[in-house]
Amino acid sequence: MAFVKDMLRMWAHSWKRFISIAMITLLGVAVLTGIYAGCRDAFRSTDRFFDAQGLHDVQVLSTAGLSNGDIAALRKVNGVAKVQAERSQEVTFDLDGRKSATMQEIGTNGIDQPYLQEGRMPKKAGEIAVTRKFIRDSGKRIGSRLTVTPESASSDTSDTNDTNGADGTNETNGTDEAPSFPTKLTIVGVVLDPQNLSNPDGYSAMTSFRFTATTDYTFFAPSDGVTGILYTSATLLVKGAAAESTFDESYENTVKQVTDRIDGTVKTDRQKARRQELLDAGNNKIADARAEADKKFADAQSQIDANRQQFNQQVDQIVSMQAGAAAAGAAANGANAGAAAAAGATTLQLDETTRETMRETIIAASPELTQAKQQLDQAQSQLNEQKASTEQTLKTKENELKTSIPQVRWYVQDRQSLGGFSALKSDLDSIQSLGNAFPIVFLLVAVMMSLTAMARMVEEDRSLIGTYVGLGYGRLAVASRYLLFALLACLIGGGLGLIAGFLGIPAFLLVVLQGMYVMPGLRLEYDWLYGSLGIALFVVGVLAATIYACVQEMRQTPAALMRPKAPRAGSRILLERIRPVWNRIGFLGKVTARNIFRFKSRLIMTVGGVAGCTALIVCGLAINDTVADLGIKQYRDIYQYDLMVVSDDSDASAMRTKVASDGRVTSSLDVRIESGDLTVAGSGDGDSGKAGSSGSESIQLVAVPEKHLSDLGEMVTLQPVSSGILGTSGVGKTGSLKLDDDGVIVAQSAASALGVKAGSKVRLTNGDGVQATAKVGAVNRNLIGSDVYVSETYYAKLFDSKDAKNTKNSKSSEDSEALTWNAMLAKLSGSDASQTDYAESLEEDSSVMKAVSCAHMADSFKFDLMGAVVALIVALAGGLALVVLFTLANTNVSERVREMATLKVLGFFDREVHHYVNREMMILTVMGVILGLPLGRLVGGMLTMALNMPSLYFEVEVKPLSYVIAAVATMAFALLVQLFVNPVLDRIDPISSLKSVE
Repeated sequence: MAFVKDMLRMWAHSWKRFISIAMITLLGVAVLTGIYAGCRDAFRSTDRFFDAQGLHDVQVLSTAGLSNGDIAALRKVNGVAKVQAERSQEVTFDLDGRKSATMQEIGTNGIDQPYLQEGRMPKKAGEIAVTRKFIRDSGKRIGSRLTVTPESASSDTSDTNDTNGADGTNETNGTDEAPSFPTKLTIVGVVLDPQNLSNPDGYSAMTSFRFTATTDYTFFAPSDGVTGILYTSATLLVKGAAAESTFDESYENTVKQVTDRIDGTVKTDRQKARRQELLDAGNNKIADARAEADKKFADAQSQIDANRQQFNQQVDQIVSMQAGAAAAGAAANGANAGAAAAAGATTLQLDETTRETMRETIIAASPELTQAKQQLDQAQSQLNEQKASTEQTLKTKENELKTSIPQVRWYVQDRQSLGGFSALKSDLDSIQSLGNAFPIVFLLVAVMMSLTAMARMVEEDRSLIGTYVGLGYGRLAVASRYLLFALLACLIGGGLGLIAGFLGIPAFLLVVLQGMYVMPGLRLEYDWLYGSLGIALFVVGVLAATIYACVQEMRQTPAALMRPKAPRAGSRILLERIRPVWNRIGFLGKVTARNIFRFKSRLIMTVGGVAGCTALIVCGLAINDTVADLGIKQYRDIYQYDLMVVSDDSDASAMRTKVASDGRVTSSLDVRIESGDLTVAGSGDGDSGKAGSSGSESIQLVAVPEKHLSDLGEMVTLQPVSSGILGTSGVGKTGSLKLDDDGVIVAQSAASALGVKAGSKVRLTNGDGVQATAKVGAVNRNLIGSDVYVSETYYAKLFDSKDAKNTKNSKSSEDSEALTWNAMLAKLSGSDASQTDYAESLEEDSSVMKAVSCAHMADSFKFDLMGAVVALIVALAGGLALVVLFTLANTNVSERVREMATLKVLGFFDREVHHYVNREMMILTVMGVILGLPLGRLVGGMLTMALNMPSLYFEVEVKPLSYVIAAVATMAFALLVQLFVNPVLDRIDPISSLKSVE
């Protein structure tokens, strides 16, 4: 019992150490669990939401649309739980200029169901549900009416159908119609599209914009009133996928098994079957056309034959009349009756030759008969020519049918192809990577501080330990005094850390996340396993340091422990050997130098602890500086143009005329801009950048006219880059990169995320959904957005294939046409404010789809999520620095109580004692700061390498002010700690402190 009371008394006496260890553990556990818990809560809530709304696991698209046979084949695939055939149509409407939307049929099989936020779901034809983004932009509300106009080619599927129908190659039964939706619409509800959780009132709404191939809004309509049986896509749910978290690798593996089955058999078979359907439909159309033409020609021939027969009858009558008149004349000239009778008989029995001669004579003698015969002959000739021409045309159609109908291509995609899903996943993964890295530093600092504190605690009780061991107490029992002390401090600090980690920090992060994404049903959850392991990690580290301190002391005999520890043998430090410097240092300066460099453990612990905290502060500020400069670097340095204007293909000429007539442009470059995808398959063969790399990135595909390839460098800074180390990249000379016809130039932001480099092979998808394998000619410096530049010739080489003949912008090699330059990059005159106003005024023009001012983007770009995380990290790092300095300062004082007492006996005033002690701590702090500043830049570089976010590349930037802030903050913490330490120095009693232990 006395042993326990003494132990509790010792714990109470060491309350400062207890608080230090508890605070370090609290901060460490909070960092370890907080960021993880925030991301985990977001992951889980969105996973539950996706399952509730039936977000598809797999989506199948086809260049020729999907038929009922395709849907039936997908239902038979092993592992498929549900299949939903979907119909959609692109429409346009007037909303402060021309806007586009996708009319999306609400599925009837429970897949991709919109989440109702306000109003009710549409049920009848003409009713729609819209997104909150549309409500915000349009000012409309529930009950408002809207009239839309279907686009001339609403989708790739309808383009295929229209083209095939024009060529006589549509479906056999003639019912394979593209989807068509009502045009008179009434808004009855506001919904959230599960495929895009972006918050329209948050960060995404302020900085993101879409391009020509992507519609501005999505309208959801019921099946009632939708016609057409040609489906634009098929969405699938995979068996067992809902039981897995959509963000885990196990989910990806489950889905991949089904996509591999579709790619392996169903895809190939249905592609061939669908093309054969189109061929059969074309042949049937040609056969029908031939039968119809034959019928028309037969009718025309019958008419000509009837007219010719009537004409011949008239001529024969004239011939008979003339023959009869000739016979009668001969009888009247005196021939006998027998001669007259013979002449009449001869008239009736004219031979054919004579009759034909008489016909020709009669026809030639009559202009009317001559004209009638010519008309009959001409009609017959024209009919023969038409028959020959038609037959030749049909034969040509038959010969061209196989080449005119392209090979049907299926595109099997998973959730990663959804821009909203991949953006959310990448954001959370990147933030979580920070949460995984920073606790390592906290743990190392915690172990170092615990070792320092517990070693001093054990050393202070050296004689008492010897006494207990001498009295027969086991070394384990004696060591348990300190082990339980450290354990209790870790448990209390860890418990408080769990509260902060699973409640405080996640609540803070989720507030920021909800400013970027809409996540219904979001709630905070506790992870018992991760929380327990978080505490256990720090408990093990601190207890290991405590055990080491105990073993170092208790391996001595009780008699040696009861005697005071022998002072260290005197030795010279390195500075003493530099005589010119040493001789110029004062007495107190020499004492300070010896105290600093002779006690190596204290030097290492103090400098290491301060350096670690400073490095964390610098690292956080480095990430903040990097993000803060992204907009400036991208929109003022990389983008040399001031304005980008995008129009619909049909309005491209009007758009350029409008911009030219305003007189604001000093120079411009016409380009074609499409939204597409860049995909790298995980083949591991080295062609895709790095072995085993995989993934997909949404890109802005920019085609440049062949005659103006050299002008691209005047609008965009072209600098080749190569991957560096520690977050750096090698940037080539400006202007050394040229766009040519041998490959594409890929933005650094996309290349970094996908592991792409010069010479890699990637799969590009253009705005029409056509895919092609392209060579990466170079990687260009680019921080925001994922631009891929391609020459006009290389674009044609990639996409003007047989697979692309049925798309609205692709042409066959035999009938190639120039691309429609639907966008303009321009340099403007005037101030930044006037350029922004001009861009806003252009958007009101009906010919302009989107106008973007680089000046506005540079000023408005911000990254709230990363800024919030950085602020959190800097705050925690500052708290850790304060605790570390407090622990080290108190340990330093406790080690040197007799020394301080001696100084007081020698006549040092309190202020002089303060200066004597604090000067050493300030010098050690300065040394730690000097070491921590470059260490922070190093750690910051490594962390930014892990932040692979869609369309963002973090080019590490640390401003001089950030170094100053980190240094000043650390020094301020050191000065603050002095305010707590000075009273402790004042309370040292020289008499009691100098009493001999014996």
